[in-house]
Amino acid sequence: MTRLVKGGLIQCSNPINDEDRTVKEIQDAALEKHIPFIEDAGQEGVQILCLQEIFNGPYFCPSQDGRWYDAAEPIPGPTTEALTPYAQKYEMVLIIPLYERAMAGVYYNSAAIIDADGKYLGTYRKNHLPHTSGFWEKYFFKPGNLGYPVFDTAYAKVGLYICYDRHFPEGARLLGLNGAEIVFNPSATVAGLSQYLWKLEQPAHAVANGYFMGCLNRVGEEAPWNIGKFYGHSYFVDPRGQFLAEGSDDQDELVTAEMDLDMIEEVRRVWQFYRDRRPETYGDMTELLP
Repeated sequence: MTRLVKGGLIQCSNPINDEDRTVKEIQDAALEKHIPFIEDAGQEGVQILCLQEIFNGPYFCPSQDGRWYDAAEPIPGPTTEALTPYAQKYEMVLIIPLYERAMAGVYYNSAAIIDADGKYLGTYRKNHLPHTSGFWEKYFFKPGNLGYPVFDTAYAKVGLYICYDRHFPEGARLLGLNGAEIVFNPSATVAGLSQYLWKLEQPAHAVANGYFMGCLNRVGEEAPWNIGKFYGHSYFVDPRGQFLAEGSDDQDELVTAEMDLDMIEEVRRVWQFYRDRRPETYGDMTELLP
């Protein structure tokens, strides 16, 4: 029987860009703005829904303002608890990217995954952190320490990558080796230096590893940082590198696509990258080379 899975991505602008408002007020508004889109996804029959990187607020990493530490929360915690009923109501897997507080002073850029029955399946912590002008992520986050897990959800085996991770093919390959059928990459990316890579790297990961990808980027501009326009263009791509659906560059919207998971077997029988790998020759990759 054909294995069809309907995926969804919510790209959204941040509703409050006002430094005079509290972190909680800004987060509450962002969560509230997402609820109608989550409801729409459920009503449209989306089976796996992914929200954008640190969805419940702005991308605050252009600053080194310690007040944003207040945005961190435990996983599971209040936001996963608030959204779990929607997973249960619509029998929909939810991927919820959050600023995670593991303990006092230890924070991660993470994504929790809730299964279609409301069960918390686990968390992915972003492994690769940019640290340069406009992206001071190592001020806010510790690098991930959970590896590259794949979550066996009600509908598919799902892997997660977050934003800057997408520039590193090693983790993308490990997700495939760990059994991922769909890899989601929630991001916060502005127009400029890396924009031309947006439609190159992730289709390449999908082709090189024979899986589907759901690639998600927010929209709009965010004060007071004003580092540029988040350009959206969220999309789904199949194991042949073909685009299944694509969002606009400036609209809040739900992007959906139907994925035929049987294509994975079909493609991998043609392109035998897993059979023809030579891991015994790759040892130098794990050495401390320049």
